[in-house]
Amino acid sequence: MSDATRSLPSRLRVSNFAQIDEVDLKFGDLTVLVGAQGTGKTLVLEWLKTAIDGRQLAARLKDAGYVLKDVETAIDLVFGIGMGKGWSEDTVIKLDSRTIDPAQLARLGSKSESVFFIPAQRSMLISDGWAQPFQRLSEEVPVVARVFSQTLYDLFGERGDGVLFPVAKRFKAAIRKQIDEAVFHSGTVSMEERNHRKRLTLSHGDMDLPYMTWTAGQREFTPLLLGLYHLLPGTRQTKRPDIDWVVIEEPEMGLHPQAISVVVLLVLELLWRGYRVVLSTHSPHLLTAVWMLRQLQQNDAHWQLVCDGLGVPTDSLREVAGSALTKDYRVHALGFGDDGKVRSRDISALDPDSDDEVVAGWGGITGYSSRLTDAVIDAVNRNAA
Repeated sequence: MSDATRSLPSRLRVSNFAQIDEVDLKFGDLTVLVGAQGTGKTLVLEWLKTAIDGRQLAARLKDAGYVLKDVETAIDLVFGIGMGKGWSEDTVIKLDSRTIDPAQLARLGSKSESVFFIPAQRSMLISDGWAQPFQRLSEEVPVVARVFSQTLYDLFGERGDGVLFPVAKRFKAAIRKQIDEAVFHSGTVSMEERNHRKRLTLSHGDMDLPYMTWTAGQREFTPLLLGLYHLLPGTRQTKRPDIDWVVIEEPEMGLHPQAISVVVLLVLELLWRGYRVVLSTHSPHLLTAVWMLRQLQQNDAHWQLVCDGLGVPTDSLREVAGSALTKDYRVHALGFGDDGKVRSRDISALDPDSDDEVVAGWGGITGYSSRLTDAVIDAVNRNAA
């Protein structure tokens, strides 16, 4: 299912930008970034979008009346007001061997979008059940969030009244069932007109719930779901032909582990369709799924074990599960050094027995629970003594 006609970038380097000293990412089919808050995961992902889709971003900003007059202004408008100060004469951004110059934003990439970016702010972009267009959001909002909000706004306008979930032929039946059981619990998500206004509603029998009464997980998952609708054409096409990359920030936000397992399934569906996926996460559950996939690969496991591990039936997911065992999985940890600057480490091995604490602790993801376990073991041992 991979796109053999296009050679995609394989490496991004960000040096001396804001708090980042050196981040060096080598991409797989699925690439996962981990790290504490403030380590710059979002900045790195935004640089990936900028380096590949700069021309598209510049066009959006110019259409909204903004003037890209210098590097600081360009960075402020892309990353959010104030971020222009993060650029210095020592800053270097490289995509493979090509140096990225934000002063030439309008010359980066093609006119069409190649990186579809689902930002961490996704639930906040829907106000009272309706998405905001690009120009309604201020320049304090990073441009990736403004672009995604416009996508939702366009989708809401195109859909008119009608059901958004569940929808036949959107996702495989087994995945729709998992989404229903984990997130919506037999509810129906619709776009309905009430008092001359169209808004998202969640219906359970005779009860219609306005957007702000939904659970946090439902509000977080719905814009993610709608973004995936954009990526999964309702035609015979397996993917959108121009889009090669899908970036999702913290897909686990607000979700129970059962729902995070659904997110893993959706990511595997994207990989099977030929997208290259990049995630940032704080979820040990999501990283455990990546660890499982790598272990199954190394042990030449049968595809059915992928389904067993994720708790889904095998009959309709054979192709997705089989594809998952052929993919390249990369994990990078971003962390602060003693000098307060951020650097990256490739921890793709995810080996819990590694002598390297960063690799063994999955970039700090499992460190907290390990300390709690050690405290309990210590207490038991002392009591026994």
